[in-house]
Amino acid sequence: MKVADIMNDSVVSISEDETVALASRLLSRHNVGSLPVVDGGGALRGMVTDRDIVLRCVATGRSPRETSVGEIMSRSLVTVNPGDEAARAGELMGTAQVRRLPVTQEGRLVGIVSLGDMARVTMLNDESGRALTKISSNLRQL
Repeated sequence: MKVADIMNDSVVSISEDETVALASRLLSRHNVGSLPVVDGGGALRGMVTDRDIVLRCVATGRSPRETSVGEIMSRSLVTVNPGDEAARAGELMGTAQVRRLPVTQEGRLVGIVSLGDMARVTMLNDESGRALTKISSNLRQL
């Protein structure tokens, strides 16, 4: 099974020039924990998570209305391609300790695949379980 078969291609994204306040509203409105950050051409530039907002903005006393997404986003990303095997996405999630992977094609964001997407596919339950175990085991050490 390919990533394209299980990914969500209706992804809410944000520009790095937008404010953290807008990112927070989008996270809340769409009930998601992260937003891909893209440029005007759809190229993936980073990701901003609820955790980024708390740790890199709010906890440091910065104003969400005056801080841009580009100032706090994560830039080191792991991505997959739509044609990659879905099991590979699970392996990458476990190794990188992330629950969501942006799906890119020629550098442009085309979707996102989550651990939940993988868990919904019966054939991938073992791989998503291993990824969740890796992610969760390292959280206990924090």
